[in-house]
Amino acid sequence: MIGDRVEIVVDAGGTTRSWDVEATRAGRRVEVAHGRGVVEVSEVTRGGTPVRTARFMSSRVLALVEHPAAATVRQADDEPPVLPLPRPA
Repeated sequence: MIGDRVEIVVDAGGTTRSWDVEATRAGRRVEVAHGRGVVEVSEVTRGGTPVRTARFMSSRVLALVEHPAAATVRQADDEPPVLPLPRPA
């Protein structure tokens, strides 16, 4: 969903650097994966094809903050909201 954003803060040897990976178009999302000493943040399409990927050594990552899109920001091609099921009488 447009508006998804992940902020990554990394130790760069005495100083810190930060990066933002953001879903730039409607229908795209940001996914975070980690394993084997690597943190990977990717912007992916609806079909799961990665558009942009950032990789960091997990021992250097100080903070990884996910900023989800606001619930009120909806695009025409986003999924409809989930409605609760009616309760039986």
